[in-house]
Amino acid sequence: MNRVFLFSVLSVLMFTSCVSKKKYAELEDKQKETQDLLNTATVKLNSCLEEKETRVSYLEDQVNTLKKTNNALLTNQGDLATLSKKGAENLERSLESIKEKDLQIKTMRDAINKKDSVTLALVTSLKGALGNINDEDIEINVEKGVVFVSISDKLLFRSGSYQVSNRAREVLGKVAKVVKNKPDFEFMVEGHTDTDPIKTECIQDNWDLSTKRATSIVRILQNEFGVDPARMTAAGRSQYIPVSSNDSADGKAANRRTRIVVLPKLDQFYNMIEEGMKEASNKK
Repeated sequence: MNRVFLFSVLSVLMFTSCVSKKKYAELEDKQKETQDLLNTATVKLNSCLEEKETRVSYLEDQVNTLKKTNNALLTNQGDLATLSKKGAENLERSLESIKEKDLQIKTMRDAINKKDSVTLALVTSLKGALGNINDEDIEINVEKGVVFVSISDKLLFRSGSYQVSNRAREVLGKVAKVVKNKPDFEFMVEGHTDTDPIKTECIQDNWDLSTKRATSIVRILQNEFGVDPARMTAAGRSQYIPVSSNDSADGKAANRRTRIVVLPKLDQFYNMIEEGMKEASNKK
């Protein structure tokens, strides 16, 4: 009986010991799992706390910036109220100035168009009057609003002479008839030579020859065809403004020429502008 009891007690103790080790292992595993979850939660919590601190710092900076901006706007509000009236006045003055400049530009454009129309009429008249002259002997062109009539040396003078030929008088008479009907223009007669040197009893050099040829033509226009001398200028340009090379006979022939430069009277041109400005002012 004692042996049976003792065996029963030992069996119970052995069974109890086995159950405790298994349960302990399970609890140990559970505790490890819980510790891992706790560690993970701790990492996430720390990360959230850092993010929160960063976010809070950023928002505080934004709030401070907005406060400064708001204070600046409140400070400038009074200045803006003061400046708005001055700004409106300045804008009005600027608009008036722009209108005046536009008016000046339009007036100058009208004056230029009028001058160009007169210049075109002059060119048409000259070409009509000189239409039967050989193109090699006389040319008419316009550069920058200025009319140039270039007459070859062989048509006007004998070689080395400043005596005007009879054929030249016919051409000059036609030119005179046109310019006399255009009182808005003045003109300059220019003498040009080639590079061949010249020296005679009456002529010192090419300067002298070009000037004498120009004055000979001016005298004929004045004395024989009644052109107002106050509208004319005589100029000698010698050999220094060639239109071709002096290395060939043809080039030298082209450079020996007399040029009549027809110029609009600048004072009349400015008068047209002033009159236009007055008319425009009266219309306002």
